[in-house]
Amino acid sequence: MLYPTESSSSPDDPSEPYQPSDRAKSRKAGSSSPGAASVSIAVTGSGGSGVMTVGQMLLSAAAHAGYQGLMTRSLGPQIRGGEAAALVRLATTEVTCPGDGVDILIAFDWTSTERFASEIALTKKSVVLRDPTLGEPPAMIADSGAAVLDLPFADLIKPIDGGRPNMVGLGALAGMIGLSREEVMRVLQRALKRKGPEALKASGAGIEAGFAESESLPATFRLNAAPDAGSRWNISGNEAIGLGALRGGIRFVAAYPITPATEILEWLAPNLEHLGGELVQAEDELASINMAIGGSFAGVPSMTATSGPGLALMTEAIGLSVASETPVVIANVQRGGPSTGIPTKSEQSDLNIALYGLHGDAPHIVTATNSVRDCLITAQWSVYLAEALQTPAIVLTDQLLGQTRAVVDETPALPLVTQREVAPDNVQNYLRYAVTESGVSPMAIPGTPGGEYVADGLEHTPKGRPSSQAEDHTAQLEKRQRKLDNFDYGDLWADIEGDGDTAIVTWGSCTGPAREARARALAEGKDVRIVSIRLISPVRDEQFNKAMAGVKRLLVVEQSHSKQFYKYLRSHYDLPEDVHVYNRPGPLPIRPADVYDQLVKWS
Repeated sequence: MLYPTESSSSPDDPSEPYQPSDRAKSRKAGSSSPGAASVSIAVTGSGGSGVMTVGQMLLSAAAHAGYQGLMTRSLGPQIRGGEAAALVRLATTEVTCPGDGVDILIAFDWTSTERFASEIALTKKSVVLRDPTLGEPPAMIADSGAAVLDLPFADLIKPIDGGRPNMVGLGALAGMIGLSREEVMRVLQRALKRKGPEALKASGAGIEAGFAESESLPATFRLNAAPDAGSRWNISGNEAIGLGALRGGIRFVAAYPITPATEILEWLAPNLEHLGGELVQAEDELASINMAIGGSFAGVPSMTATSGPGLALMTEAIGLSVASETPVVIANVQRGGPSTGIPTKSEQSDLNIALYGLHGDAPHIVTATNSVRDCLITAQWSVYLAEALQTPAIVLTDQLLGQTRAVVDETPALPLVTQREVAPDNVQNYLRYAVTESGVSPMAIPGTPGGEYVADGLEHTPKGRPSSQAEDHTAQLEKRQRKLDNFDYGDLWADIEGDGDTAIVTWGSCTGPAREARARALAEGKDVRIVSIRLISPVRDEQFNKAMAGVKRLLVVEQSHSKQFYKYLRSHYDLPEDVHVYNRPGPLPIRPADVYDQLVKWS
């Protein structure tokens, strides 16, 4: 859910008083520490073991306590069951990406944990909590040098009727990092209030058991005191895409569920109704894009949401949107490919199909979100652009951003008024595709007196009649390109930070790691420039050259195997002579240390 983190006083504790075990009493308390500015936590187990619940509730409790953070999730390819991991990072300042490694790992079973060996980076400073009945840890943990500590989940839930190990884990984690019982219980009651008092009582008792055990666990990762918090939201990237689309004016959505974009539709379905809009679940991606184009043709700002396989099916219809100059927004949440690929993992490998996947010369808009909070901004802006320019806009995000839940500062809507140039009533000698200086022609809504015209995918005259004449084809091609090239996109085309002669050019979810790498460089007195491109197409030559003025060395950071982003940059922009590319395919995320190491090696 999307909700402010501010809340009224905490509810009554739903659990019975819990007495710590003799084992906990006899163990030495963990050593105190001055506190941490950031802590990264992983919770692993099989599907259904409640690891996502632990992550979400821990994030919510931290948010109520004034901290910021995010939770990413990683799943196996199975529709049901299989391995699951919740990866939570909490901090006293804004968090835009996962950290370099994991400080605390709770493993509910070794088999599931081993399947995340490459995604969970443990060090000698890490702590692993496991039930002693699991036996010896696997090589990924033993080789890391991490401390393995017993947390007897099974024994602790035995006296609790309906108790579950995940609630013990939640209490232990909250205690280790310094969250209060009150905050955790507040979140518990909100999350389980529909399940009744028995579920609340059992879960509350499990949390209390975990808190009691945490007193004998290391306090190394206890967070520093949270700063005074303003109004914040607990929101996922997919929810932010939905909210940004509504702010932009979207009132009709047609889509077919697909991982990892389905949450956009789940969030939009009820919220569209509140605004008088409607969502239709189509029978497939072909139907959904054509329904969205039809809704837009009728005068209602419309969109669909999908991932790579769905986008591939939509390309012909997107070309129809280009040729008929009917605005539509397509949110594409990228995942590993090709084909079915890795549906539950992140990658940035749909760039080429978004840019070049339409047949013929089909200029259109491609935008990219660069953080969970930016999903709000880019989605609203994309609706504005699609409507103003009467063209399709493909919004690229990815699984890492879309399915990440983050605590972000409340984000106001952009001061933009989404407006389509519409033909007036009783228009005379109406030319739907009039060749105008701006390239945009007034669009008649069906039923407009005098505004009748032919709308299809054939090339046409300014009136809309099908034509195969070279002069008509050339005039319409130039018109469709001109309206995109001449539009004033303002400063939103990219986020630019810093003024060094070394620059990082990146996009999408790689922006967060690049920003943290820059912060580390700044702490050492080395300024690094960052250009995170939000408007991928059309290219902005003049703006890019201005942003790169004085740059001698360029580091391109992306998450694709074939260097799609670098090849796009090289094709469309003038780059410095000294260019280095750091690219990695999914599902491994690019971390701040990865980018920082590239800067250090270069220097």
